[in-house]
Amino acid sequence: MIKKIALVLSVLPWLYSCAIAQEPIQKKYADLLDIDHAKAHLSILASKEFEGRGTGQAGGQKAAQYIAKHFESLGLKAPNGSYFQPLKLYNSKFEVKQFNINGHKYTNGKHFYILGDNKETKVQSAEIVFVGYGIEDTKYNDFKDLDIKDKIVLYIADREPIDKNGNSLLTGTSSKSEWSTSRNKRIQNLMAKKPKLILAATAATEQMLTRMSGRLTGGSYHLGDPKTNDASVEKSAVAYITYTMADDILKQKALSIAKVESTPTSSAAIIKTSIDAQYGMTDTPLNDPNVLGLLEGSDLKDEILVISGHYDHDGIDANGTIFPGADDNGSGTTGVLELARAFAKAKADGHGPRRSILFLAFAAEEKGLLGSEYYSENPLFPLKNTVACLNMDMIGRIDDKHLNGNHNYIHVIGSDKLSSELHAINKKANDDYTKMELDYMYDDPKDPMRIYYRSDQYNFAKHKIPVIFYFSGLHPHYHTPDDTVDKIDFPMMVKREKLTFHTAWEIANRDKRLIVDSNKE
Repeated sequence: MIKKIALVLSVLPWLYSCAIAQEPIQKKYADLLDIDHAKAHLSILASKEFEGRGTGQAGGQKAAQYIAKHFESLGLKAPNGSYFQPLKLYNSKFEVKQFNINGHKYTNGKHFYILGDNKETKVQSAEIVFVGYGIEDTKYNDFKDLDIKDKIVLYIADREPIDKNGNSLLTGTSSKSEWSTSRNKRIQNLMAKKPKLILAATAATEQMLTRMSGRLTGGSYHLGDPKTNDASVEKSAVAYITYTMADDILKQKALSIAKVESTPTSSAAIIKTSIDAQYGMTDTPLNDPNVLGLLEGSDLKDEILVISGHYDHDGIDANGTIFPGADDNGSGTTGVLELARAFAKAKADGHGPRRSILFLAFAAEEKGLLGSEYYSENPLFPLKNTVACLNMDMIGRIDDKHLNGNHNYIHVIGSDKLSSELHAINKKANDDYTKMELDYMYDDPKDPMRIYYRSDQYNFAKHKIPVIFYFSGLHPHYHTPDDTVDKIDFPMMVKREKLTFHTAWEIANRDKRLIVDSNKE
């Protein structure tokens, strides 16, 4: 009996070692993905020091440097000798150097916002022409005996004249006229008269400035050469001002918006007040780069799997408000850094991938998928050799749909759009390892959000490269200053990283590259 017990005990270690050996080797490296590492990276990327990682801002440059240093520490190769792929990126912005009325200094993005496509323009005048509601109709005319060519014009852009019963003077009913219901009728009529500058007073301006100041004044971003303005064409800029700012101007003529509204006839008038302004379009080149690190494969190293996520967010606005972007897309950037660590460790242990893996952190996604667009048009490795792109963009939260239900989920977007094999591989990886609900709601071609087209993987899909977009969904803090680290669900974020890892492992090590056998919207 003692001999039998001794025999059993001697066999147990062998049986245990066999069980360990039979466990897929990839699980060992997937399990390197953990909460502590994820939290460490994300706490830095979404910190005040990184100031929301804005395109063209210091925080964005810090993020790019941080990612590159991590890739270097893992021993990833720098493609073409650098971890950076600078974009040919420009910011075209309507810049206001000064905007003074009656000696008072007004600030673009704080007191007003201005839209236009002018060359640099200087405006100096001793008067502003007030044209009431800016309406020119047979029943009511604010332009009688007024010539506004090359003048500075003020009008109330979101109201129309009413009678003592609150009915429109134009329709005779409570319904508004076409001057209000048509989006562009008033402004087009004004533009045709060629004023130098238009001041449009609206009730919504103050709310717009509060909610969207940075977006209103930040201009547009584009790849390629600077946009040029036709210096021979004079154009009217439009400054949207608050009612408070309008009343400050109108009081010089003993008027106010309330007084104008209570008067059934036109209140058009010449207001003697000084205006001194300088503004116009500027084109600024930016240095924001894509950040790349290559883990070279073995026998199939010429084929490339891309694992990606964008690192940029909304940055810091003119009022000093930081948009941390912990979920969007600090979470996906962290996923890229963590998968790079796990795959690098596997290779160091002799279990490297057969295909090469390019870890790619994109710049300027928030500005129109510009980083991934630039890479797809200027690839460092031939697109014909790129077998798939697995993109992580917002993987750290529980969205509105699942908040009161199952938290163990991930939106999988685009997996079957081009390759049935990719869809099957991702599903099996989830069945075998992560066991989440795979939500395909955004694959519906009738999806009004068109989420499939709104992240970086699409710039690969349009070149017929199979893709998956991993996404935890929208939430109330999306693109607000409240997208912070404390709201991240780290256990779920890590589980989503692991699904991406297991899917990547299979793609990188299978005998044949993924087939492209469909072309769905």
